[in-house]
Amino acid sequence: MNTRLRRSRWTTLAASGALLVALTAGAAAPAFAAGPAGPAASDVPAASATQLPPLDAAALSKAISGLPNADVTGALVRVTGGAGKWSGTSGSADLTTGQKVSADGSFRIGSISKVFTATVALQLVAEHRLDLDGTVQQYLPGVLPAGYPAVTVGQLLNHTSGLPIGDSSSIWGDGSNQWFVDHRMHGVTPEQVVADGLTYPMEFQPGTAQEYNGLNTFIAGMIVEKVTGQTFAHEVQTRIARPLGLHRTYVPEATDTRLPGPHAHGYLTVTNPDGTTREADVTEQSPWPWAEGGMISTAPELDRFMTALFRGRLLPPAQQALLFTVPDVPNHHNKNCAGTHACFSTGLMSATLPGGTVIWGKTGSRPGYTSGMFATRDGSRHLVYSINPTGLTGAEAPYIMRIAMAAFGPSASS
Repeated sequence: MNTRLRRSRWTTLAASGALLVALTAGAAAPAFAAGPAGPAASDVPAASATQLPPLDAAALSKAISGLPNADVTGALVRVTGGAGKWSGTSGSADLTTGQKVSADGSFRIGSISKVFTATVALQLVAEHRLDLDGTVQQYLPGVLPAGYPAVTVGQLLNHTSGLPIGDSSSIWGDGSNQWFVDHRMHGVTPEQVVADGLTYPMEFQPGTAQEYNGLNTFIAGMIVEKVTGQTFAHEVQTRIARPLGLHRTYVPEATDTRLPGPHAHGYLTVTNPDGTTREADVTEQSPWPWAEGGMISTAPELDRFMTALFRGRLLPPAQQALLFTVPDVPNHHNKNCAGTHACFSTGLMSATLPGGTVIWGKTGSRPGYTSGMFATRDGSRHLVYSINPTGLTGAEAPYIMRIAMAAFGPSASS
């Protein structure tokens, strides 16, 4: 596999970045200059009403039609908000039985997990238990190699750390469907991931550019555990899931390979010895991406989480502002951002649709599962989707594009 492709993804596979790159082609994401810890809430414009066209149920239905096929076996879409609601599914949850996809089925959310990690970290900042200007060297002595420059917690969370993006065959293998099928139950610890990643050179000096990097979130999760004395799973449960009534949103134990039902099965296409192909079931797999991409949830619960997050129910104003603050730095080989400027805030990513509508959220992928949650800043429209691709090269990207455009459409005010 091409090194840069694998290095760009961690748990966010090819199609995840395709959404932003395609949507924002020729348009820069909104940015606000910020110091290491970001600006005060007063520095960020307040959310204003977003003018959206009426929700097009026919377009949404068409966006996920024709499933299952060779590239995608199933899909679910949930759109909510004051500007319209729609929910639909397509394809098969189980290719053996032909069972239909459930609108509230569980799925592996991949890098959407990063939003939970950032939220927990920002809550600790608000409690004065964590400092965005504090360094990794301060919180986790000895984790970064001697001679590394100071890397702050804030730089981890907005991907401006400059830390290496490793390319280890022990973690990624050859990047093929067959390799994952053969190794899907094998896990690695966060400490192993970090130690392996840090054998590569720094990408750039901290704070000077942005490159999406899963290593940042593994280290952020380790810092959360060090500061609280509790597991990351415990912090997500007590700080987010339990208060919001998210009964099916959680961080699995390292050895728990199950996906609770109801759920759509995940499949990868592999080649048989006789040259024919089959769909290998990869629903059960190691949740080793952990705080970076190992969580499980549902569309209704991600919608509830996003609603609470955007409305400020989980964070005080100063930390809430950081969710919608993109650092004023260049994009460094980052396929998730279109153009030359950063597109990630402290926890979210931003995209500008044709016509000018700006959406905020996050994509995520694990083999067999590609998902996303996005909303306008004012919450007038929310989108959560989950797609079940049969490969690792982003063939599901056209479906993601159709879903996003059907959900939000060009801005009516443009």
